[in-house]
Amino acid sequence: MIENSMFEEEPDVVDLAKEPCLHPLEPDEVEYEPRSSRLLVRGLGEHEIDDDEEDYESSAKLLGMSFMNRSSGLRNNMSICRQNPNGSCSVPSARTMVACTVVLVIAVSLIIYLLPKCTFTKEGCHKKNHTMELIYPLASNGKVFPWAKIRLPPDVVPLHYDLVLQPNLTTLKFAGSVKIVVNIIRVTQKIVLHSSGLNITKATITSAEGREAKPAEFLEYPLHDQIAVMAPEALLVGQNYTINIEYSSNLSDTYYGFYKISYKDENSEQRWFAATQFEPLAARSAFPCFDEPAFKATFLIKIKRDEKLSTLSNMPKKATTPVTDGIVQDEFFVSLKMSTYLVAFVVADLENISRETNGSLVSVYAIPQHLNQAEYALNTAVKLLEFYQKYFLMNYPLEKLDLVAIPDFQSGAMENWGLITFRETALLFDSTTSSAMDKKLITAVIAHELAHQWFGNLVTMEWWNDLWLNEGFATFMEYFAMEEIFPELHSDEDFLNLIFKAMMKDSLNSSHPVSSAVQSSEQIEEMFDALSYIKGASLLLMLKQYLTKDVFQAGIEVYLHNHNYGSAQSDDLWDSMNEITNGTLDVKKLMKTWILHKGFPLVTVVRRGKIISVQQEKFSYHVETENWTSNASYLWHIPLTYITSSCNFTHCTNAYLLDQKSAVIELPEEVEWIKFNVDMNGYYVVHYAEDWKTLIDLLKNNHTALSPKDRANLINNIFSLAGLGKESLEKAFELIDYLNKENSTAPLTQALFQLSLIYSLLEKNGEQQLAARVMHRIEQLLGDKIDQQRWTDDGTLSERELRSTLLTFACTHGVRNCRTTATEMFEKWMKSNGTTSLPSDVMKAIFTAGTKSSDGWEFLLKMYSSSVSEAEKSKMIEALASTEDVRKMIWLMQNSLEGEVIRAQELSHIIATVSRSLPGYLLAWDFVKENWKKLTRKFHLGSYTIQNIISWSTSQFATKAHLLEVKSFFESKSEESSQLRCVKEAIETIQLNIQWMERNLAKLQELL
Repeated sequence: MIENSMFEEEPDVVDLAKEPCLHPLEPDEVEYEPRSSRLLVRGLGEHEIDDDEEDYESSAKLLGMSFMNRSSGLRNNMSICRQNPNGSCSVPSARTMVACTVVLVIAVSLIIYLLPKCTFTKEGCHKKNHTMELIYPLASNGKVFPWAKIRLPPDVVPLHYDLVLQPNLTTLKFAGSVKIVVNIIRVTQKIVLHSSGLNITKATITSAEGREAKPAEFLEYPLHDQIAVMAPEALLVGQNYTINIEYSSNLSDTYYGFYKISYKDENSEQRWFAATQFEPLAARSAFPCFDEPAFKATFLIKIKRDEKLSTLSNMPKKATTPVTDGIVQDEFFVSLKMSTYLVAFVVADLENISRETNGSLVSVYAIPQHLNQAEYALNTAVKLLEFYQKYFLMNYPLEKLDLVAIPDFQSGAMENWGLITFRETALLFDSTTSSAMDKKLITAVIAHELAHQWFGNLVTMEWWNDLWLNEGFATFMEYFAMEEIFPELHSDEDFLNLIFKAMMKDSLNSSHPVSSAVQSSEQIEEMFDALSYIKGASLLLMLKQYLTKDVFQAGIEVYLHNHNYGSAQSDDLWDSMNEITNGTLDVKKLMKTWILHKGFPLVTVVRRGKIISVQQEKFSYHVETENWTSNASYLWHIPLTYITSSCNFTHCTNAYLLDQKSAVIELPEEVEWIKFNVDMNGYYVVHYAEDWKTLIDLLKNNHTALSPKDRANLINNIFSLAGLGKESLEKAFELIDYLNKENSTAPLTQALFQLSLIYSLLEKNGEQQLAARVMHRIEQLLGDKIDQQRWTDDGTLSERELRSTLLTFACTHGVRNCRTTATEMFEKWMKSNGTTSLPSDVMKAIFTAGTKSSDGWEFLLKMYSSSVSEAEKSKMIEALASTEDVRKMIWLMQNSLEGEVIRAQELSHIIATVSRSLPGYLLAWDFVKENWKKLTRKFHLGSYTIQNIISWSTSQFATKAHLLEVKSFFESKSEESSQLRCVKEAIETIQLNIQWMERNLAKLQELL
């Protein structure tokens, strides 16, 4: 799955911290439970609990760990001294020490006496003789539910599903039945699986030899989305059984599960569309299933539908048979072995275009009025599919690959095997209204989802803690494939900007390791963030550069071959790489320091003649938060790269593995300058100490001695170090003084990004005059570049993208004569009633200028409602949200949440745009507070959309009053809300903003 906002320009969000640990807990050893969810039940059968289910965390809780945590601050202050009346400290007396020791010994003895031979789990006390007290929940009917964990028991595994569905697009309900063939691993009398919001009417169970199905009692535990089918007799090891369940439900009105979509057809009549989005945890809301990624099985799917509609699923259609008047049943071929979250089906009125390649039929589907925008996607998909098959030395295993444009879709796309679903803006290309940036977006999303057909679908992460194996790999391959097949798109520049934003996220204490233990649905949802996607991908890029491309490619081939149709953990990937390195390098040892640590290293470089001293530490802002962790234990194995003045071409890149805190590199000769992290291929920041002046002079006198990516890297690093307090803001501004000579997109956009952050922070916090001086500085640096831009679609794609960025910025902030030119073009377009064409690359800038007048805003809203180009509508909605009229802002946010006039999929984008403006940033936060319950129902707690909404609506606060307000708001909500990783990030970001203002406000006033 790829999140649409990955490609947007707003700040990213950060996730909850986990302690760095070289041996993290297994996923089922960490468990989140609401406190009220369980009841004590005594004397249940001993066969229900296994020895491997021990959980020491619970015994700590039962023995008073909660008090110990709360009092840890007191213990830190009181453990070695006691305070005298005058405030000084003295060492406790010997008598006091002896008394304390005796009390402690007695307490421990009592615990041992009361709990003989007992290990506590969340199910209770396990005694060696297996007589125990267990903690089990109650099912919805009041009976004891026979399973207490969030993860399903390993006793039973699914082999095959027969699924029959009948959605009704008139009543917006669906009926279903599922037969699941299961195999018994351990003797049990229960089969626990997932079900969410389904009205189950019947359950039976049949043995392999049995001819008739036996009725089975079923129990429901909605808190964990689990049901238990209770067999009338013990289920035997090695035997297969078939569970048959009949049920019904409503088509969902969220973006999860089997959900309904309304849209207007060519005649402006309302039509209905049903589609699925199951990742990560929503297959259970469409059919009862073992909804965990490692429980792979085959699927036979049958869908009954109105004969005027069509259906699609993962596999090709096998047969269509009549059922009753006007209703037919489509049966699809049996699928390959796959996880439940990859199952998909669509019921709608769709049309398609197709091409065959290497035995697979590739098709792009859309609603009829959008089919003429599908050709670019089809050509792109065919090229990418052919490239991946050659690179992986492994054919795409299905006979067909469908790409479907969904009219209302929360994510950017979803990689369902053989049936990839897309937001329309991520698949459809309109030659008259789609810009260079739109083309790049569509190419990137298709490349990402096709990479998933191998990374994620063929080989799947075993559990969501290793989501990065899916998403990091797909993101890495997305940009690698684009560079190989579409070099004219300059996708490496986009990847560079994404890495910079991921590092902003990862620099906070509220970050988390790429591979993190997760258990609850909120924790799993929050793994879909910039760290799993972008950091994961950048670590693979760093490894590829270090191993060389041939060794890396061979390691990937081994990984896919060893684990195809199965599941994998991070170690499996490193083991595959080690098969190729054959002892010359321990890839597992190297990479574990990156995926099990949160954050990234700061490498300080000191040059003394030929001697280069390098030292690593954790890049850290040292803001004391409630989950602050020490940096002393952090040590990365860093594949350093560097170039020097003696040879600065790519083939002259030098490498050095820094696996200690510090080291010395001796050059063969003295050099004028040295630049580390060549082309930003490594995931670390470099501080050049005294050498910053040398690099600043290099940029002023001969900036092309470094590549555009290296120049962007220096700009990013020096502003990051200024935020850290290790370099002055004055020096950062001095470094970008060369920009009036710069013509490359990467350094210009990075400089504009950094200066815009400063401008926005000042503007939103009562420093308008100083903000105006920052804008004046931007105009000094980039004004000539802005004036040079032509209001056309000419030039290379990189030049066109830069033009779009610069002119949209200039029109938004009133720089030079941008608004005058754009307003004139908008008025001509408005007078033609929208019939004259506008250059697609500058369309957003023109629309933004046009909405400054009330008449222009109303006209653009009318055109939005009638436009058939999703690319054009996306530009229109951002321009509409750029208004300075607060009533119009409120109307847009409210109507998008309701989803009638403006789709709810646009809401996070609207909130982001509103929050960027001075009149809107407080309004956006008020809207989030007032509509929190509706937002979390529509988009789910922890989802990428909720992460972004929280980040965008709070990221510009920089006062203690706002800090207290944000803290208080989330503390007043549920425990799940207050513990969200993105909430912790938002709070820490505000703290950093306060710190930045205190540290830099006076300096900026002097500097500007």
